[in-house]
Amino acid sequence: MSNLSIELEAPNGRKWTQPTGLFINNEFVASTSKQTIESIDPATELRIAEVHTASAEDVDKAVQAAKKALKHESWKHMSGTDRGILMAKLADLIEEEKELLATIDAWDNGKPYSVALGDDLPETIGTIRYYSGWADKTYGQTISTTRAKFAYTLRQPIGVVAQIIPWNYPLSMAAWKLGPALACGNTVVLKAAEQTPLSILVLGTLIKKAGFPPGVVNLINGYGREAGAALVQHPLVDKVAFTGSTATASQIMKMAARTLKNITLETGGKSPLIVFEDCDLEQAIKWSHYGIMSNQGQICTATSRLFVHSSIYEKFLQAFKAQVKEVSKVGDQWDESTFQGPQVTRAQYDRILSYIAIGKSEGATLLCGGEAQGGKGFYIQPTVFTDVKDSMRISREEIFGPVVTISSFESEEEVISRANDTTYGLGASVFTKDLERAHRVAEEMEAGMVWINSSQDCDFRVPFGGVKQSGIGRELGEAGLEAYTQVKAVHINMGTKL
Repeated sequence: MSNLSIELEAPNGRKWTQPTGLFINNEFVASTSKQTIESIDPATELRIAEVHTASAEDVDKAVQAAKKALKHESWKHMSGTDRGILMAKLADLIEEEKELLATIDAWDNGKPYSVALGDDLPETIGTIRYYSGWADKTYGQTISTTRAKFAYTLRQPIGVVAQIIPWNYPLSMAAWKLGPALACGNTVVLKAAEQTPLSILVLGTLIKKAGFPPGVVNLINGYGREAGAALVQHPLVDKVAFTGSTATASQIMKMAARTLKNITLETGGKSPLIVFEDCDLEQAIKWSHYGIMSNQGQICTATSRLFVHSSIYEKFLQAFKAQVKEVSKVGDQWDESTFQGPQVTRAQYDRILSYIAIGKSEGATLLCGGEAQGGKGFYIQPTVFTDVKDSMRISREEIFGPVVTISSFESEEEVISRANDTTYGLGASVFTKDLERAHRVAEEMEAGMVWINSSQDCDFRVPFGGVKQSGIGRELGEAGLEAYTQVKAVHINMGTKL
């Protein structure tokens, strides 16, 4: 064992060699500052490992490596087909190690192992595979003008891309960023969230094993205020792609503006879920519960504001409470019956509890939950507030935890207005059997995505993103390629003389 790796054994018995350095130019290197980030098991509050954290000097090394790789023939002139082959091989390697990677994210993040293995890893693998197929299909076009001119466009990579991912879905968020960027021929410096620093480093070993040239993908850990800021402001970075809070995105946008960097931002949400009187009530209950309580409520698109028609409001409340009691078993990551694991960190745990206290003080009615689970670990009971006014903070501010507000409405016009009364606009959900109303309300929702009779329905083939303060640009699907290419116009003079 070197000082850049450590032998680990997870509570489920899985053993592996965990890299702890910075992955720069296809090698693990020590940070120049010698500072480290401590990974904590949120179920036990015990230390898992320490990894190196990047300084501004380390960030510069990573960016320089990415810049050099961008210009090197082994990447610059690699055909799209060959890039796709590399990416497909990476997807295969991730699939081979899916149990290990799921173990790491469950231990490091707190999500149930069954969720990491059954949801996160298939999405990670599928996203990389999907974009491997796009690698040789980013075409330009020919444009008819006059007989004296031939015009065409080229779709070219933007260049060196800085990518900053969140802690709630460490590997799948990395895939969302890496997939389209690599398919389009960019090079990358990706910073993982300081709360979940481990799995990205193991991914680095697979990137090297897949055969990516040195410097094409560089993976670092570090704090946002230091490594993140240095990365966003680096003069050789051509684009910044960020997923995280709206407040942090605002700061990133300011820093990127100094050099007019291309940006993609996927930020916060306070998504509404509307239940009309003609819905399939059983399905509405199940999806409403899943939409807020899954992943410990730590989802940017979480449907955390429920609006239920007054004619079924009381019936819905009782059924929803029963659903929470029956399904939302709170426990550690390794228990197969666990639905809700611990929150990711002490800071997030404290934040959620503070919002629960705010809800109580604002006069909302606590239907169930509202307390910490007790004992070791960052466990919080799934919490449901009723009699919630739209002006309350718990109804307006993103909590990012297992806390939902439920209120009633009378008319379609009323609920559309109330649902849109937010600074956010990421997702929205509508439950109804009326096909005309479903389309009508979907069109009126001020959101980047609308689910009809479901919630949190995400697919790597379908664009993902928000409006208002929920972000700029789109990820996933063919639309995700737009964020990582730039169009160059070429004019050929076919005989015009001056």
